[in-house]
Amino acid sequence: MRETTDTDHGDPGAGPDQGAAAGSGPSAVDAVASRRRVLMLGAIGASAVVSIRPALAQTAGSVLNCEIPVPDASRAGSYIAPDGKVVANGTKGAFPGAPRPFKGEEARRALSGGQLPGVDYDRSKAYTNYIRRLQRGQGGFTCFASLQMPRR
Repeated sequence: MRETTDTDHGDPGAGPDQGAAAGSGPSAVDAVASRRRVLMLGAIGASAVVSIRPALAQTAGSVLNCEIPVPDASRAGSYIAPDGKVVANGTKGAFPGAPRPFKGEEARRALSGGQLPGVDYDRSKAYTNYIRRLQRGQGGFTCFASLQMPRR
């Protein structure tokens, strides 16, 4: 049995060489180093959360402010059929392109059953169908794809 002294206060690992000398386990130096590593990892994790949350908030904000042109710039001047297909200028029953790109927030509302601002019901449906048909490489696709991702 070990006798306690005034300097070690009954702590079996108080001396730097006691545990290592006896071969009974890690030394106090190793324990302190381990605790220090855990604390550093905790600090790194906390700083990652602090820096990621604003980035996610900024991303969510930029998704709502991104723009979707109807139709995209490569097909400007074309008309939009009621089913969302791009058709030749002047096609009967089709609508001219939107006068301005729609913001992500406006498109999100329309895709959820609302109506695009500044256009009548039928035109809004045609434009919304166009947005749903966007594919990679078309103007506005990245914005549309971002709207499809679930937000937390």
